[in-house]
Amino acid sequence: MNYLTVENIAKAYGERVLFENISFGINKDQKVAFVAKNGTGKTSILNIIAGLDTPDTGQVVSRKGIDIAYLAQKQNFDPNLTIEETIFSTENKILTVIKEYEKALENTDDADAYQKAFELMDRHNAWDFETQYKQILSKLKLDTLDLKIEKLSGGQKKRLGLAIVLINKPDLLILDEPTNHLDLEMIEWLEAFFAKEKITLFMVTHDRYFLERVCNEIIELDEGKLYKYKGNYSYYLQNKEERRALEAVNLGKAKSLFKKELEWMRRQPKARTTKSKSRIDDFSTIKEKAHKRRNEHEVQLEINMERLGSKIVELHKLKKSFDTKVILDGFDYVFTKGERIGIIGKNGTGKSSFLNILTGTAPIDGGKVVVGETVKFGYYTQKGIHVKEGQKVIDVIKEFGEYIPLTKGRKISASQLLERFLFDRKKQYDFVEKLSGGEQKRLYLCAVLIQNPNFLILDEPTNDLDVVTLNVLENFLLDYPGNLMVVSHDRYFMDKIVDSLFVFRGEGVIENFPGNYSDFRTYEDSQPKQQVNSNVKEKEAPKVTKTAQKGKLSYNEKREFGTLEKDVENLQKKKVVIESQFSNGEVTPEDINDKSLELQKIIEELETKEERWFELSMKMEE
Repeated sequence: MNYLTVENIAKAYGERVLFENISFGINKDQKVAFVAKNGTGKTSILNIIAGLDTPDTGQVVSRKGIDIAYLAQKQNFDPNLTIEETIFSTENKILTVIKEYEKALENTDDADAYQKAFELMDRHNAWDFETQYKQILSKLKLDTLDLKIEKLSGGQKKRLGLAIVLINKPDLLILDEPTNHLDLEMIEWLEAFFAKEKITLFMVTHDRYFLERVCNEIIELDEGKLYKYKGNYSYYLQNKEERRALEAVNLGKAKSLFKKELEWMRRQPKARTTKSKSRIDDFSTIKEKAHKRRNEHEVQLEINMERLGSKIVELHKLKKSFDTKVILDGFDYVFTKGERIGIIGKNGTGKSSFLNILTGTAPIDGGKVVVGETVKFGYYTQKGIHVKEGQKVIDVIKEFGEYIPLTKGRKISASQLLERFLFDRKKQYDFVEKLSGGEQKRLYLCAVLIQNPNFLILDEPTNDLDVVTLNVLENFLLDYPGNLMVVSHDRYFMDKIVDSLFVFRGEGVIENFPGNYSDFRTYEDSQPKQQVNSNVKEKEAPKVTKTAQKGKLSYNEKREFGTLEKDVENLQKKKVVIESQFSNGEVTPEDINDKSLELQKIIEELETKEERWFELSMKMEE
């Protein structure tokens, strides 16, 4: 079943043509990834499909009645609402079903309307809606439901946007870089979610493992043409190479034919027959093919970086906390020459803070960082660089250096470095504000590299970079002779370029693992599952009991009923704890009065909640 068809769309901004004559379709149950270089209009195509932008020519036709949801790069929420209020303010079809059920409860004499509403609740599994959305929010580390939107970080807003589109369960889900701002645990949960749920997807993502495990079709926009691959990322890579090899063979044949035809053209007299004129026209076509060049460059730099001495960086008994949150707790490490270390861990465990401490841009609470005299850091941060208004691409790079020295006395200029990172000569004289987000990230990488560091530190360098640029960066880093430290949630990238890991477990615990991410995941999966302490168990959403589903309670009453069961259980536990303290003589004379008041308050609250629970239970049985 066809959900959506894109017919010959085109988009340009002034003289800059992003794309033209683009056509493809999206069918039910497809999980399609859209692959293209930065700056070729991926986000523009997503906006057009989602109805947020219009093409200059062509059209997008969607099937009547299908529900389309779009997760954009930036989220716009009402800052005055809480997380939970934001979810309930969305146009969710399940919420509509719940409202119809609430309306039917107000007039129970209309048995037909009630039965219809009841059946809709069953059909959409709306009884468990609260459980479902709380589970998704918990997985995305958004447990504080009463937290105001204005208090959320950019990453938390992106995760809330992702949660909302997952909760809404649209027919077609359009995603722009869904794995940005997710830690590795969240990404792997999202992969499993998409494998389980029957959702039709159209996405742009740079996460190649995500492409491999989620997508069953890839559409590539390359040199203005669309290529479709019915398979995952591995299939795409294999067939893309075969296509390029075939193009190279055809190009070779075209060059040979061009040479032959050129000789013929030179031998011909001025008077031409009709047959000759036809051959001249063919010659023009052959010439065009023979002179076609792919606008691609691979980074193959042999950098002659400044020599590293015997002492690199030493970390002695490092301590760092933010209020009660411990980041480092006596961490020791001595770096050796040529180490390539990846840093992984959940969001909030202190990965970026550790890099700031290492480079001296953040203070420590205790311990010592000793940096060797020959060490020259190159630090790519998530914040990027400050660009002056009206500044051009080439000027940004030249501010940091005019050239990089290469081996054998050679050197590469700022302009040549930009070319190697896919900025052609024309693009180098564009204003920086005209660049896409991914192109600005690529420019920032060049700005770091032209400083010729011998200890390169990259904090989430893969965010917003396309697959083509990622391959370019990986090729450079594989040849890089210095020390390398990388924070990234891109598992494919980490597997390719690092030899060992710092695993940030939280609470100041950092483990040194000798291997890449796949090695680590294999090792972790082979370990027996340990019993998690009750005070750090993952929060579970309260479950609506089956009896609560079947009675004539309002939706809010069902939510209250589910919460009451848990509240009663917790209060009973507190009551037992205090009573045992009294019976065991653990309460001091000074605390007897306070403990007695606390116990009395618990008993009163328990009686009130039990009475309300009983009232709702009786209502269900009516």
